Amino acid sequence: MSRSTTDVPAQVAGADACTVREVLDRVGGKWSIGVIVEASRGPVRFTELERAVEGISRRMLTLTLRNLERDGLLTRTVHPTVPPKVEYVATPMARELYDALLTLTTWADRHRGDIAAARHRYDEARAD
Repeated sequence: MSRSTTDVPAQVAGADACTVREVLDRVGGKWSIGVIVEASRGPVRFTELERAVEGISRRMLTLTLRNLERDGLLTRTVHPTVPPKVEYVATPMARELYDALLTLTTWADRHRGDIAAARHRYDEARAD
């Protein structure tokens, strides 16, 4: 379900529309992939994301969540409880990415040892 530029409001179309590179930078960012994958599985809270996205700091998680929300990839819901309960969920646009991101992260996990070995061989060969 893709949208053409004719579906984009006039004030955003043309020069104001994001470039493909900008979109790929956002969805392929260091932290964005993990956040989108987790939020695509259903509503998730900040602390759950913090635990699930390995190595992310609270500050980077906050910035990543804001950027993904701004770009229409996440919806933030504040529940009126004490203390407030805040949940993030992937939008339909982000869920459309889920399969591709899951394939990418699965591939990376499957081949991370191979890549580490290749780096080691490369570095050893250059050291001689």
